[in-house]
Amino acid sequence: MTDTPSLPKPSRRAFLRGTAMAAGALAAGRAAAEGPDPLITEVQPWAQGFGDGVDAVPYGMPIHFESHVVRRNVDWLTADVVSSINFTPIHALEGTITPQGCAFERHHSGAIELSKPDYRLMINGLVEQPLVFTYADLERFPRSVQTNFCECAANSGMEWGGAQLQGAQFTHGMIHNMEYTGVSLRTLLQEAGVKPEGTWVYVEGADASSNGRSIPMEKALDDVLVAFFANGEALRKEHGYPVRLVVPGWEGNLWIKWLRRIEVTDGPVEAREETSKYTDLMPDGRARKWTWEMDAKSVITSPSPQAPWRQGPGPMVITGLAWTGRGRITRVDVSLDGGKNWQEARLAGQPEPMALTRFYLDHVWDGSEMLLQSRAIDETGYVQPTKDALRDVRGLNSVYHNNGIQTWWVKPNGEAENVEVS
Repeated sequence: MTDTPSLPKPSRRAFLRGTAMAAGALAAGRAAAEGPDPLITEVQPWAQGFGDGVDAVPYGMPIHFESHVVRRNVDWLTADVVSSINFTPIHALEGTITPQGCAFERHHSGAIELSKPDYRLMINGLVEQPLVFTYADLERFPRSVQTNFCECAANSGMEWGGAQLQGAQFTHGMIHNMEYTGVSLRTLLQEAGVKPEGTWVYVEGADASSNGRSIPMEKALDDVLVAFFANGEALRKEHGYPVRLVVPGWEGNLWIKWLRRIEVTDGPVEAREETSKYTDLMPDGRARKWTWEMDAKSVITSPSPQAPWRQGPGPMVITGLAWTGRGRITRVDVSLDGGKNWQEARLAGQPEPMALTRFYLDHVWDGSEMLLQSRAIDETGYVQPTKDALRDVRGLNSVYHNNGIQTWWVKPNGEAENVEVS
């Protein structure tokens, strides 16, 4: 699709002036219609006595007003929840860091309880010295901290054939972005001594599924982390407590939870999760393998089906998330008319490599319908494709790696609907 010239961007001063005028009109209208606001003129119950003491909740929880901000699953997606997935409420979060309690889960045989004293990590195979580490052993090694997104390869997979699910949580919520602390996998491999013929590693979890994946040695020695903290606290049970693998920019199935074994090999193991699954079925019937990197992708989180715009015409903030497995996001464009015209969005802060980037478009809405889209561009020059462009190459039989442009139809009443505009 060839872009038409971009709509002129309003200046910051003009936007703020419009905001002030709209806010003033709203305030004046409220005062004229309702009189004095009792929430301002009267002492409210929360100001008439003491609140909770500092020991009321030893581990802080969200206030009950935010009880709707939770992970959700799709009942019909799998036969049983022990081998299923739920979705991050990205429509209700801000910034880029995902709270652990909101971060999506993917299990192959359920989340297990494995204590630190019972934890063991083996490194074997083509190494000079096979080793077994306890959790306490891992704590002795130098640590590093990195922020990365984890995206399931099936994120947006149900949208391949057209608009299916109503909400960014369900179309794009198989993703989270957390700050991880742990030990570089390179450090542990150096401790064991990799033999010259060792060109791959096979990483395996301790749960009943024995979920495992092969990773080329080049990646293993680059930025892979053996992590035991996320967002400053111990990993949650559902995220692999006490130890998981972090494989920046690559599909989530390689981020093995409850990591128990790292085998150095001279080739890929061709395990179940990299042959029968996590391959991309092409139009001619062949299956494309080793598609580890997650391509540049973005989605508008507000307004969206689960986050309608209730404030009416006037100043509004359009916001969303962008990410890429090939480095940093350099630009995000937003379209209000289904891809005919594009405006460059404002990126929040300095984008980090293989991490979520928040974007904003400050807009004055006239109340007419919009077809909202976003497209991400990363530092390699890759531009997020339309769904039709993706289907021209991949067909309709795929499940994984759908990074096509998403469209929300925003109606005059502020409600939004998932629609297909390819």
